[in-house]
Amino acid sequence: MDDNMQDIKETIRDSVQDSFDDTGKIRITDDVVAVIAGMAATEVPGVAGMSGGIVGDVAEILGRKNLTKGVKVEVGQIEAAIDLYVIMEYGFRIPEVCWEIQEKVKEAVETMTGLSVVEVNIHVQGVNIVKDKIHKENDDGDGKSRNTPRVK
Repeated sequence: MDDNMQDIKETIRDSVQDSFDDTGKIRITDDVVAVIAGMAATEVPGVAGMSGGIVGDVAEILGRKNLTKGVKVEVGQIEAAIDLYVIMEYGFRIPEVCWEIQEKVKEAVETMTGLSVVEVNIHVQGVNIVKDKIHKENDDGDGKSRNTPRVK
């Protein structure tokens, strides 16, 4: 981590600590950290989306975008731990994408909140296969899809 980023974190952390003494308390809610983490994770190439289970899917059907979908966090006064449930794009190297997610999420949360991120755990829940890729695999090369069974 470069010295400039460390200085920024210390300044933010100091200002948060000062506010406890001088002007009142600053409490960053779990949802705020979850939104920051989810946004940072979905910006990483190779991430198709977040896996939020049935409740998140129902919210999306109803037209509400759930920005905390697939994100679980624990936030203390100075630290945060984050669990991300992701769906990957087919064709990307999963370990490399996960490492990049961890770095981006940690950097985003620490920079925006001043909290120290102690864990970013990635749970790969699935792989998204683009429909065009499936159609190409079922194509015999003559532009027609193979609808007849290969065996009888």
